[in-house]
Amino acid sequence: MTTTITPTRPRTLSASRTTATATATRVLRQLTHDPRTIALLILIPCVMLFLLRYVFDGSPRTFDSIGASLLGIFPLITMFLVTSIATLRERTSGTLERLLAMPLGKADLIAGYALAFGTLAIIQSALATGLAVWFLGLDVTGSPWLLLLVALLDALLGTALGLFVSAFAASEFQAVQFMPAVIFPQLLLCGLFTPRDNMHPALEAISDVLPMSYAVDGMNEVLRHTDMTATFVRDTLIVAGCALLVLALGAATLRRRTA
Repeated sequence: MTTTITPTRPRTLSASRTTATATATRVLRQLTHDPRTIALLILIPCVMLFLLRYVFDGSPRTFDSIGASLLGIFPLITMFLVTSIATLRERTSGTLERLLAMPLGKADLIAGYALAFGTLAIIQSALATGLAVWFLGLDVTGSPWLLLLVALLDALLGTALGLFVSAFAASEFQAVQFMPAVIFPQLLLCGLFTPRDNMHPALEAISDVLPMSYAVDGMNEVLRHTDMTATFVRDTLIVAGCALLVLALGAATLRRRTA
């Protein structure tokens, strides 16, 4: 009788295993050969902020009031789109299947993807924040570095959501279809268009559990206060916690599709 030994899959996250898979390096190398994706990630948020500034050219106060909020929303949306589609390609091409056959923890694989897209998120958030504050003249009372922190957390949240929903899509078209379901409700209820306490009580209650609401609130705290407030700390911790929670859920969705 022949006994088949199945490699034990580690249950804890390891920095050495995460880097050993070269997942982050491979994904970054693939993205650098796709100029359209790089343009979507790096340039589109900056272009949208630039257009927004001059749409309200005669009313700069309007740009100040919504520019900070959009500075966090744009990275979340673009990172969600790119991450969900790129990860889906890994699943459908069999690359993820081969990685799952290795004696690696699921958390290590998810961390590798998050590290790759997180690196791009840092670049994207830094460029968008620098453009808004130092070139477009976004007037904020607090530190621009706090704006950058929230923008980065929003981009990482978009990355986590993209990794998670890619498990439920069978094609790139289906991955894009998740955007109205996952992103649009948050966009409508986050307080960008009207204060959340002016909404119907049922919608306000729903907005209280959506992470984008706290991203917008955090940006507004920087917009209005000189120092870091307790509300700002709460908002950033909630956004960061949601990103970690969704990454954990994404690791739980990793399954081999063949026996």
